Amino acid sequence: MKIAAAGIAIECATFSPLPSELADFDVLRGDALRPHYPFAASYPDVDFAPIMQAHAVPGGVLRRSVYDALKAEILAGLSAAEPWDGVYLDMHGAMAVDGIDDAEADFISAVRELVGPDALISASYDLHGNLSGAIMEQLDIISAYRTAPHEDALETRARAFDLLNQCLHAGKRPVKAFVPIPLLLSGERTMTIVEPGKSVYAEIEKVIDGESVLDASLLVGFTWADQARSQAAAVALGMDEEATWRAARWLAAAYWDARHDFNFGVPTGSTDECINMALESEASTVFLSDSGDNVTGGGAGDVPYVLERLLAHRVPKTLYASLADAAAVDACFTAGTGASLSLSLGGKLDPVHGNPLSVDGTVKTLHQNASGTRQVILNVDNVDVILSERRLAFTTLAQFSELGIDPLAYRVVCLKLGYLFPDFQAIAPEAIMALSPGAINALPETLPFHKIQRPMHPFDREFDWSP
Repeated sequence: MKIAAAGIAIECATFSPLPSELADFDVLRGDALRPHYPFAASYPDVDFAPIMQAHAVPGGVLRRSVYDALKAEILAGLSAAEPWDGVYLDMHGAMAVDGIDDAEADFISAVRELVGPDALISASYDLHGNLSGAIMEQLDIISAYRTAPHEDALETRARAFDLLNQCLHAGKRPVKAFVPIPLLLSGERTMTIVEPGKSVYAEIEKVIDGESVLDASLLVGFTWADQARSQAAAVALGMDEEATWRAARWLAAAYWDARHDFNFGVPTGSTDECINMALESEASTVFLSDSGDNVTGGGAGDVPYVLERLLAHRVPKTLYASLADAAAVDACFTAGTGASLSLSLGGKLDPVHGNPLSVDGTVKTLHQNASGTRQVILNVDNVDVILSERRLAFTTLAQFSELGIDPLAYRVVCLKLGYLFPDFQAIAPEAIMALSPGAINALPETLPFHKIQRPMHPFDREFDWSP
């Protein structure tokens, strides 16, 4: 059997004014992509051919010319080696492209047209992806992450690949049950490690028996995309039509019934309220999320509002990670370690949600990380500000170790995240989330949506729905 692997994976926040570019992608081709799919080696009867996969840091709407080029390269690679028995698509599910309403549907439909109606197409999705009828018509198989924060990316890829192989060997297409749910909650409200998300997501395994129901997924959707397909969805795949639909409807009802119970899982408030909470806390270190400019949700990463408020509160020893500002990094590298200088920080990539902040600081550290991005630790009063020449989300302890930083040596650690990633959850004595301004506002019902379907919870509170 011949199976190809390809994909374009990006999460696009349509409220961000910063377009996503080719430079935001890591692109792997051919044999360089094989280590990304170690599970493929477990199928000796499969002629596995990785074509190309492009994965980007979350950002704003993807430039059309970039999308067209990536799509064309994948289609050319598929065309050069057809026919195919199956295609595995490694996706995210929240791509937004300038001028295309449903970019994943456009891409998957093009793949379907090329490989023909007989080939099976399987896709892996982030649970923050947005589905549509057009997408589901073209896919034969889809499986999504079951954890947020995400800890099962490789497991999900392997599951989507295995389901594809199962169906190819059986010579059968599974029944697909797709239930859109009029719910659009932020990822920060729908974590799977706290209730009710923990219990709702536990239902997925219960509805799968491996025969009549092969797999099921619950997607909470991507909140910061103003698109008609932006909403939650339950999906089930199986060989028994009645059981498959029953499973999808059960998951949809479980999520809908819990809608009023979802919350942030940590204390929240305005930026000033959260800074005061952090200063009043008895914890040795408080992790403070600057959620409105959450880079992992597509924020520009250069809104300096929370930094300005930290300085205004004259906080004790604080770490701020990080602020994207190439010009400031250039100035610091030119000045050298130990230099004192005046800088205008941030407000350049996203001038809609933030203005440049003027500071006087001292250069403590100059560094180039493993990917070649230059970074600076700039001390401003009691705050160590990490500056980066590119947008950067701090999601692992290794990123701090590379800079010689122990985050627990600080009173406050401010991160441009929403929920904390697993490394930080494991060590944070206390976590607080500031509902700060930005394109990734954690209260999306306050943002100017125009295209989403209505009624939609929590934009609309009082309406009835059943799957």
